[in-house]
Amino acid sequence: MKKTKAEAGETIQLLLQTGKQHFAKYGYAKTALEDIVKDSGLTRGALYHHFKNKEGLFFAVIESIQKQIAQNIEQQASKSSDQWEQLSLGCRAFITSAIEPDHKQIILIDGPVVIGWNRWRQLDANHSMRLLYNQLEQMQKNGCFLSLSVESLTHSLSGAMNESALWIAEKGSFDSIDEAMRVLDVYFEGLKQTN
Repeated sequence: MKKTKAEAGETIQLLLQTGKQHFAKYGYAKTALEDIVKDSGLTRGALYHHFKNKEGLFFAVIESIQKQIAQNIEQQASKSSDQWEQLSLGCRAFITSAIEPDHKQIILIDGPVVIGWNRWRQLDANHSMRLLYNQLEQMQKNGCFLSLSVESLTHSLSGAMNESALWIAEKGSFDSIDEAMRVLDVYFEGLKQTN
C-alpha cells in the first residue's frame, strides 16, 4: 500500500527524532540503525527508503538541528530593534543552541568528522552563517561600520562563535556563555570604532 505524502513526512520526522536521540546519547560510532528502527517502531526498509544509510540519516539530523538553531537565532534577535543588540542576541542564541545536550555531540563533535569538514561548513553557511552575513550586511548599509569586508567579518565571527561553543561544551559550564559574550562584545565595540 502506497503511503500518502503526509504519512511519509510523519515517518521522516519520527526517524529524525529517534535518530537525534540516539546520536546525541551514544555518538555516531556507537549508534546502531537497528536500535533506531526498533525505538521508532518502523522498519529497516522505511529508514533505507528515506535516508539510504546511517550517514544519510545523520546528515539529515544535522541539517534539522542547523535549521532549528537558525530559527532560534532569528527569534532571539528579533527581540530588539537595535541592530547591535540584534547581533549580540543572535550570537548568544547560536552559542546557547550549539551547546545544548542534544546538539553538541551531533554538530560539534561528530558532525565535522562523519560528514566531512566541507559539508559541515556548507550546512553552517546555509543556516546560521547566512543569518550572520545578512545581519552584518544590513548593519553596514545602515552605517554601523564601514571599512570592513562583510564576508571576512562573517567568517571571523562565525569561527569565534564555533570555537567558543566547542570550548564551552568541553568545560561543561553554561556560565562560560557569559565569558564568551563579553569577548564578543569587545569585538563589537571595536567594530563600532571603524566608522
